[in-house]
Amino acid sequence: MACANFSFTLLVLCSCFATSFLVCHGFPVHRKNPLHHRHQPRFASHNYRDALTKSILFFEGQRSGKLPSSQRMTWRRDSGLTDGSTMHVDLVGGYYDAGDNVKFGFPMAFTTTMLSWSVLEFGGLMKGELENARGAIRWATDYLLKATAHTDTIYVQVGDANKDHACWERPEDMDTPRSVFKVDKNSPGSDVAAETAAALAAASLVFRRCDPTYAKLLLRRAIRVFQFADKYRGSYSYGLKKFVCPFYCSYSGYEDELLWGAAWLYKATKNPTYLNYIQVNGQTLGAAQFDNTFGWDNKHVGARILLSKAFLVQKLQSLHDYKGHADNFICSLIPGAPYSSAQYTPGGLLFKMSDSNMQYVTSTSFLLLTYAKYLTSARTVVNCGGTAVTPKRLRAIAKKQVDYLLGDNPLKMSYMVGYGPRYPQRIHHRGSSLPSVSTHPGKIQCSAGFSVMNSQSPNPNVLVGAIVGGPDEHDRFPDERSDYEQSEPATYINAPLVGALAYLAHSFGQL
Repeated sequence: MACANFSFTLLVLCSCFATSFLVCHGFPVHRKNPLHHRHQPRFASHNYRDALTKSILFFEGQRSGKLPSSQRMTWRRDSGLTDGSTMHVDLVGGYYDAGDNVKFGFPMAFTTTMLSWSVLEFGGLMKGELENARGAIRWATDYLLKATAHTDTIYVQVGDANKDHACWERPEDMDTPRSVFKVDKNSPGSDVAAETAAALAAASLVFRRCDPTYAKLLLRRAIRVFQFADKYRGSYSYGLKKFVCPFYCSYSGYEDELLWGAAWLYKATKNPTYLNYIQVNGQTLGAAQFDNTFGWDNKHVGARILLSKAFLVQKLQSLHDYKGHADNFICSLIPGAPYSSAQYTPGGLLFKMSDSNMQYVTSTSFLLLTYAKYLTSARTVVNCGGTAVTPKRLRAIAKKQVDYLLGDNPLKMSYMVGYGPRYPQRIHHRGSSLPSVSTHPGKIQCSAGFSVMNSQSPNPNVLVGAIVGGPDEHDRFPDERSDYEQSEPATYINAPLVGALAYLAHSFGQL
């Protein structure tokens, strides 16, 4: 990576400037920080540091392309080495989103934004894991730079999902069509384009001090991609419907991504043009909508929390309304509070929907901890219909959700693979479920893998750190490989949890 690791503290003279509070590998320069509490709890029921390490390691299992010598998930091998060749572009690299072998640009970009936000808020607490987190981000941004190399064009998908899903094969054996799909002036995709701009802008902040040349490249590209997103408006689900739907259809439209993308570009550039864009367009882009689901499709809540920082911490009065919008989201989560609307399972897990519910648990936990940080800095609270909700309460709710995920639940099941004594054994993931290339060098044909998919045998390759879709609304989890709604992991489930785990590991003195 960009910075060499010197074990002795005097040699902090690498390309990461010591003036930053993040020095090289994340050993923080001590300063007043709202995250640092005077009274640290003495006992933690979980090893959050171990979970943090594993949550980042998972991304190595999702890598596509030529794997580096530093690859730690060694049962994986090179794959997708000709991706993009059908369109005469280089699209090698990036991540497989979940348990299949397709590269979907929309969720990959969101994953990158959330990994970057995790590092920006909590990277100063990550110690030795900071460099691994940066590596996970860079694996994505290197690919996103390739996907946006041509002006007013974004290559948004590699692989035909319907044909890919008709096979159960390892990524290393892939022989399904590696079709390439793009958005451009004639077939716009403001949603995927603005999310890609958000990812590049957020990542530019991650690398600003450690690799300023790379950071500038990311930011220049983010600016150009956002211009394309805003100028040629339309949802990518319209022009590419039969290829991206129902997998990653943009159900919420593209307005939320334009607001989210502008918020990240303002944060990265401090250019008043983006602040003006937010002020002029905020309401028409849905800033005040009462939608309280934050994930790869709908970014409204994330934009509200992000923009509230400019008001709370930087005292930007023109964004005052975003504090109220953010409070509305927080109030919806507080059991028993006025305006509370969130559902919880009998065991206490936030429950949004049956398909991959854990993504909302991790994204919400991250937002709770991040907003608590902003509130603490501003010395204020959330107002829920006259009831004051403190940052401490938000942290407690987030911790309860993370603890449930890690095993404090009716089944005593950790929903992170490889963490704790009991975790899912039959996850819906092709590479994990089939014999590795090292144990079975011969090709496993397209349909041959379905005998494994339908079996009850545990996956031979442990996809360490993978977080699955999770239990149903009654806290039940069958651990069946065919059950993709509950048993499939995804990059966007892990990304926000990285930040939450860093905070919890630090607050319990584990880092």
